[in-house]
Order: sequence, then C-alpha cells, then structure tokens
Amino acid sequence: MSAIPSRLPLAAKAPLHPLLRKLLAKPCPAVMGVLNVTPDSFSDGGQFYAPGPAVRHAQRLVAEGADIIDVGAESTRPYGGASAVAEDEEIRRLKPILRDIVKLGRPVSIDSMKAKVVSFALAEGAAIANDVWGLQRDPDMAKVVASHDVPVIVMHNRDAADPAIDIMKDMSDFFARSLDIAAKAGIAEGNIVLDPGIGFGKTAEQSMTALARLDQFKAFGLPILVGASRKRFIATVGPAEPEERLGGSIAAHLIAVQRGAAIIRAHDVAETVQALRLAAAIEEKR
Repeated sequence: MSAIPSRLPLAAKAPLHPLLRKLLAKPCPAVMGVLNVTPDSFSDGGQFYAPGPAVRHAQRLVAEGADIIDVGAESTRPYGGASAVAEDEEIRRLKPILRDIVKLGRPVSIDSMKAKVVSFALAEGAAIANDVWGLQRDPDMAKVVASHDVPVIVMHNRDAADPAIDIMKDMSDFFARSLDIAAKAGIAEGNIVLDPGIGFGKTAEQSMTALARLDQFKAFGLPILVGASRKRFIATVGPAEPEERLGGSIAAHLIAVQRGAAIIRAHDVAETVQALRLAAAIEEKR
C-alpha cells in the first residue's frame, strides 16, 4: 500500500464533489459501514430489520470508525434468490430510521436501485446515492441524482454471471455506458464513484480477477469503491459461512487498496478500520 497523503484519484478529470473530497483527503481509505434494513440479507440474516436495532447498529458503526453509513432496505443478494421489494415498502422500512441515522453526523448513502426511493432518502438527509445497477436499471435514477447534485456510486452488475466473457472489458464497457447516461442527465463527473460490484453477475474467479486488476479502472480518473465484505467468493478458497469470512474480507480489501480503492464498504467496521490504519502506518516506515 503506497503511503500517500490522500486517496484522491491521481488522474481526476473534474473537480470532486466537496463531500467526496472531504472523505478522500486523508491517508487511509474511507470506510463505508453496511446497514441492511431487510429481513433477508445474506450477510446478517435480518438482525437490523426493526427500527430500534437498525439505529443502534448505525450508532455502533459510527463508534467503530465508519466514515459513511450505507443504508439499504431491499436485499440485492449478489448470488440470486432475493425477493423483489416494492418501492413503497422500501420507503416504509426507511421512514422510521433515516432522520435518526442522519443525525449521527456521518454522511448517509442510500443503497437502492429505485429512483423514487433514492429521492425520498435524499429528501430525508441522505447525502450519497448508491445504485447497484449503475444508473442503467431505473430510467429516472440519473435525473434524480442530478437534481440533488449528490455523489453517486455507479456499480457494475449483470443479470447473470457468464464465465466465458472478458469480465474486465465487460466492466469497462458498462462504466462507459453509465458515464454517458450521467453526462446526458447533467451529473457532474466529479460526483461519480465507480464500484466493480464484487460478487454481482460474476463468478468467483471473475470477482478475484476484478480485484487483482482493479488498477485498470484508474484510467477513468474517478474514485473507486470496493465492497468484498463477506462475499461468497471468499468461501471458494476455504469453506466459510458469511459471518466467518472476516479474514478473507480484510485480505481482499487490503489488496483493493493496493490497487487503488479509495472507499471500502464493510460489515465489520472496527476490524476493517484497524487493518487499514495499521497497513498505512507500516507503509509509512518504508
């Protein structure tokens, strides 16, 4: 991991959104803590579905060092099997908790592929849109993001994994389409963060390839977010249930940072923050 004074993209083509600049202007990558307000999350089994546990978990994430709280009210379950949730149900799940979480003082990102849900969350005080379909699923998403002038995380996705494709080319082409959609909607380029979508529409081998070759996406000149936390590809190296994948999650995230990731999305915030800070401290001694 290079000991550099910030995580700002070195080849940035446009001024970063002020929130992104603030988040990335420090020695360690920003850590995004995951809060799933769902009954069927693959990673935590619906532990934080009710409002009380959800807000308490957000408080814990802040105490553990999360720079961003990522709130999602629909399980996207990267390996399939998710139950579709109507946009009104997503909003119903978010309504009792969002304002309380915003009051904790960390930027809140709304993890949703539905423009109506994102619009509601931004009106409630969320500061970042996190679209697992990279502006390419809901035709109104880019317009909503542009109208609020907020950072947006553009994640690569596919309806199904195809082991025969060149996954790096597929991701690059996907990002190019997303950036074109963003530009046409009036989203400032400096508002965009790229996410390779580890585990989404990819085989385990393709997820590992995306991490190993992550630095190729530096060519876009945009910050990169990686969320490998508890993903199934980890268990292909050694069998482990989601809650048993901490070691693999940290290993994947440290490699991602070496390859240029500026934001790490994690379930286990305290351990992730400790690992990233220690790695940076060790690198400073070189």
